[in-house]
Amino acid sequence: MYLITAYFDDETNKILQDHINAVAKVTGNHFMADNHVPPHMTLSALESRTSDELKEGFFEFADSISAHDIVIASVGMFFPYVLYAAPVPNDFLSDIPGRISEIYRNTEGVSVSRYYSVDNWMPHITVAKRLDRAQMLGAIDLLRDRFVPIYGKVVRVGLSEVNPHFDVESRMI
Repeated sequence: MYLITAYFDDETNKILQDHINAVAKVTGNHFMADNHVPPHMTLSALESRTSDELKEGFFEFADSISAHDIVIASVGMFFPYVLYAAPVPNDFLSDIPGRISEIYRNTEGVSVSRYYSVDNWMPHITVAKRLDRAQMLGAIDLLRDRFVPIYGKVVRVGLSEVNPHFDVESRMI
């Protein structure tokens, strides 16, 4: 599996990384650091034999978008394991699943995950994952007291491998 990921401006990145680090400290769950996962928002998950099959489409996608402001306004959970920060939906985010699906629609051997399809994508920025019940409760308690809306910008996209997180390609937008 490969991901198309969005990355943020330095200030947004710093705030998100601070939340990730604080949650890891309180919970003892260091999955994000152990797997070198930077603050990011997954835009699509793609099944492919190799990243080479994805590069042309990735560059086409990266060239079709530009840096964009976002507001990260809330915290949520995917039960039972994931805590995330959520951006406010906007036209930029709403357009992404269709754009990526269209680019890879006729690429043999490549499929877009159903969780990132046009009407099934929920934009989120993972703060912690693989949490147990006690860790989730501790993380929620922490972020309840410290999270405030973040006014940031998406400035770069990457074509990434997972576990550990690694960008095969990256482009400023």
